[in-house]
This record gives sequence, structure tokens and C-alpha cells, in this order.
Amino acid sequence: MKRAGRDEAAGAAAALLAGAFEALDVGAVVLDQARRVLLWNGWMSRHSGHAAAAALGRDFFALFHEQAGRRLEAAVRQALRDNFPAVLSHSLHKAPLPLFADRAARDGGCRMRQAIAVTPFEVGIADRAGAGEGRRCLIQVNDVSAAALREKLLRTHALALREQSISDGLTGIANRRHFDAAIDKELRRARRSGRPLSMLMIDIDHFKAYNDQYGHQRGDDILIRVAATLAARLRRPLELLARYGGEEFAVVLAETAPPQALLLAQALRQLVAQLAIPHGAAGAGAHVTVSIGVATWRPLLQQTAGAHGDAAALIGAADRALYAAKRAGRDRVACDGQAVGPP
Repeated sequence: MKRAGRDEAAGAAAALLAGAFEALDVGAVVLDQARRVLLWNGWMSRHSGHAAAAALGRDFFALFHEQAGRRLEAAVRQALRDNFPAVLSHSLHKAPLPLFADRAARDGGCRMRQAIAVTPFEVGIADRAGAGEGRRCLIQVNDVSAAALREKLLRTHALALREQSISDGLTGIANRRHFDAAIDKELRRARRSGRPLSMLMIDIDHFKAYNDQYGHQRGDDILIRVAATLAARLRRPLELLARYGGEEFAVVLAETAPPQALLLAQALRQLVAQLAIPHGAAGAGAHVTVSIGVATWRPLLQQTAGAHGDAAALIGAADRALYAAKRAGRDRVACDGQAVGPP
């Protein structure tokens, strides 16, 4: 009677375990030493397309042949041979098994993202052939598609926030914060390398008068067009264009000596003039123009007065050159206080 009771209890426990195995909301597969499937739960049947009856007794890597020789097979081999568990993270192994959320996903070829754990365990049937004969391997597969999507959205959101923090909302070019960080970084690099660093300060001539004449919306349009024109010319990695404030733009030119900076400034001035945007406000020219100031940090002069040895000094020198260009009649470029007229 006692034995019958124990057998009945064991049967009930086995039924309970089988029910729990089927109810798991993860894929669960048990392999023997020959990698044959011993257990295959309903989750695996639903998402793999292989019913339990078709999977049981088959080599796992015959069912999933594309994983032969890859990381999952190595993990199973280590588990069965060395009793060594392993985890395949979804960040490194996005979708190793052809598992799909539903039939529509299967038809579309969109695999679920997976995290896979491979765990060895003993069933206590080792014989005289040696330890490890009773070792089995449990493969657990988690659908982490939702988590992966959340991570992607968070990364995208973080990148967008970072972009917003360093970009001007109106023109899309770098903002003042980005410029301040860049000029400090490039000045430190220039000191280490001993190469010149130039910067341009650019101002739209008679911009307040344009705003008063045409309104702030048209003024914003001018800022956008001028910024786009300057940005189209400044594409090298060593060149950074930023909106410095209001109608002022600043350009950082790494490894650029005064003659090259002056030529570039003249080219930018001409590009804006060629837009031929009508101005017409009292006291202004016929078209929208810019004035540009050029200043350069030069390593041979870094110990001398006026050598623009820090960012504030370099910006101040470029600003003084800009106002020299304005005093000389606008639509000019000035370098070290010397204005250069249009060609």
C-alpha cells in the first residue's frame, strides 16, 4: 500500500512537472549526450514550426542545421562535455534560431530576438563508463524582442537628445555649446601638434534692418539659407560651422594657416553674395551680404603678446577683425585688422 502510494505521488509529481514544462513562457529543450532532443515544450513547437512529435529523438542541430559549427553548438558541446554553462546574449547573437512570433512573422522572415541559456545537469544514471554519462543539457530560449526594441528606442532617443544639445534648432548646424567645446579641444590639439588653428567670425550685414523691413519669419529664412550655403562649403572633418548667436556664425578651422583661412573666408563671402537675396532696407546694399573676421593661433607666436593663447583671446581677435571688416564698408573680409575688399 505504501509503495502504491509512493508510485501514485511520483506519478502526480511527474504530471505536475510535465504541465509546468509545457506552461513555461520560454522555449525549453533538453538534449542527451548525443545531442538528441529528449524534451521539447509547447513554446518551441509554436515558435519553431516543429511539433514535439517531429522533434523528439532528433539531433538538435539537424533541426537547426545553420547553427552547426557556430556559437550555440560550441556552447552545447561544452555543457555536455565539460559541465560548463553558457549564455548567448541578444546583443551579440541577435536571432540565432529561426523562431518567429507567429505565422505572419515567419512568412515575412522576421525572427524574434533571442537570449539563450545553455545549462548542463546530471540525472544520476552514470554507469561504469564514467562520470558525465548521465549529463543532460537544458536549452532555454527567451523572446527578448520587446526589450531589444525598447533598447533601440532608448538609444535613438538618447542620440536625438544629444543631437539637440549640440545643434541649433533653427539652422541645424552646431550650436554655441558645441562651438565652445570644439574651440577648446582644437586649441589643445594645436598646442600639442604645433600646427596653426584659425577661426572665422561671420555676421550677416544689416540683419536687424532686414528683420525690421520684412519681419522675423523672413529673417529666420535668411539665417537658414545662409547657414545652408556655408555648411555646403565647409564639409572637411577639420572644419566646424556653428551658429554663434543671433545672426553671427563661427567657423573653427583646424590645421589652417592665415593665407588658407583668408581664401576660405573670401569664398564664403562670395557664396552668400551669389545667393542674390534682395535686401532693400534703408542703409543696406541691394542684396544680403556677410562680413567676416579671421584670426589664427600660431605656434611660433604662442609666447608673444597678442598670440591668442586661449579660446577667449582667439575669439576676441576674430571678433575685432569682423568689426574691422564692417567699419571698412561691410561685405568684406578682415584678417588681423586688415580689411580686404570684394574682388
